[in-house]
Amino acid sequence: MENAAGERKAARFEAKAVKADGSFEGYASLFGTEDLGRDVVMPGAFRKSLLKRGARGVKLLYQHEPNEVIGTWEEIKEDARGLFVRGQLLTDVRRAREVLTLMRAGAVDGLSIGYHVVKAETDRASGARRLIEVDLWEISVVTFPMLPAARVSAVKEGRPTTREFERWLTQDAGFSRMEARTIIQRGFKALPAPREAGGGDQALARALRAAARLFTN
Repeated sequence: MENAAGERKAARFEAKAVKADGSFEGYASLFGTEDLGRDVVMPGAFRKSLLKRGARGVKLLYQHEPNEVIGTWEEIKEDARGLFVRGQLLTDVRRAREVLTLMRAGAVDGLSIGYHVVKAETDRASGARRLIEVDLWEISVVTFPMLPAARVSAVKEGRPTTREFERWLTQDAGFSRMEARTIIQRGFKALPAPREAGGGDQALARALRAAARLFTN
């Protein structure tokens, strides 16, 4: 079963691909690569959706938040590598200006797709799920591109496991194992105060709150 949040996957882009005027490009999805959720996006998976919506019909969001529209997609296309995207941040929007600063500094380097699965099949030998066709409706700029995808389908039971979440906290978010277990058991606010000192930790806190929703929704 899927709710309005759909499913999500993420990939990194390089800060050098971000221009001062807010234009940027990168890959929002890579074909043939198995992710942490054991999904593999197949070539052609986005074709029908892009024909139906076009680039302008796909929303450009920040952290998958519907009220955080930060720009427009100028080009979205499949090539041999994956889903290539070229976007434009709308710098008249305050959040977009903040995101542009973070992107150019390399502090935010993730693109994550939001979609619904139309057709998929499971490889019996490996157990991986091949995504044959997906309905793409948004692509977000995100803080942590290696966050396990938000699963809300019956196949993935709607959320990552505690072990997956702990692995992300320690390997990608930079927490110690003790801190990771504290976050999982008691929440981000249970950490010592120094974690809340820097302005950059506000983005981290937002990402953790978004991740925490995977365990409570």
